[in-house]
Amino acid sequence: MAPNLLWVGLGNMGRGMSKNLVEKGNLDSPLLLHNRSVQRAVDLNQRLGLGKTEVVESLEAAVPRADIIFTCLADDGAVHDTINSALQNDVKGKLFIECSTIHPDTTEAIAKAVLARGADFVAAPVFGPPAAAEAGQLIGVLAGPEASVDRARPWFKGVMAREEILLADQPYGKATTLKVLGNTFILNMIEQLSEAHVAAEKTGLGTDIMHKFVEALFPGPYAAYSTRMLSGDYYKRDEPLFGVDLARKDARHAQALGAAAGVRLQNVEVADAHLAQIQEHSGSSGDISGIYGAVRKESGLRFENDA
Repeated sequence: MAPNLLWVGLGNMGRGMSKNLVEKGNLDSPLLLHNRSVQRAVDLNQRLGLGKTEVVESLEAAVPRADIIFTCLADDGAVHDTINSALQNDVKGKLFIECSTIHPDTTEAIAKAVLARGADFVAAPVFGPPAAAEAGQLIGVLAGPEASVDRARPWFKGVMAREEILLADQPYGKATTLKVLGNTFILNMIEQLSEAHVAAEKTGLGTDIMHKFVEALFPGPYAAYSTRMLSGDYYKRDEPLFGVDLARKDARHAQALGAAAGVRLQNVEVADAHLAQIQEHSGSSGDISGIYGAVRKESGLRFENDA
């Protein structure tokens, strides 16, 4: 009989990941859904169809009913609060699978707390945009004791993920170290695209020609972000795909990891300065791709490319 699953956190990533658990996870019972904003859980429940999920308004009611608890939350504080709340219950024998992007020190601290209560823990951050989460095409990074990782794997490749990076019997924090440093690739990619497109516009080369180059040589994420920039999606969205506040949190974690190891991440510093400009221009609704608008503005153009 399949274990009972609880999903906590229904942001852009969590909605897609939990959808794939329901559709591909061969569950015997409804997936329990909990989110601070209950309406998000209600909306997903209605979207996925009758009997596929069940909305639970409190962790106190949900945790005793679950064998496996997934968390995918915005930041370190939210993870701390959620795990601490869950641990007020008897969790002996349960498995916590933590998918958030948090500092490795936070990962190790919550793992220690979970283990002390007799439960198992796997650090399992994921790579990929919300569209990949929706399609079950993420890359999962799983760290922890091999037995715990093996217990978590049925829900990743072929369900929520297309690939896995397995760090069995390695420190939990290695998974989130990879995740934090891996996200700097995204920051640097967007920074490079933004600078190239602004330079192409101001030199007279043209952003259309630059975009054709990107599509030909760097298909995939580069081309997708290039399209988002040139279409104006970077400032037109009602809800960001990768919110600027979360991006700055990731940049802070990356710089802290680098500083602790004696490495200065100068590319991240440049990108983070542009993220700060997005916050000033758009507030928390700003998207990471708005780096393009920030580079435009400091180069003498309007933040928006609607002209």
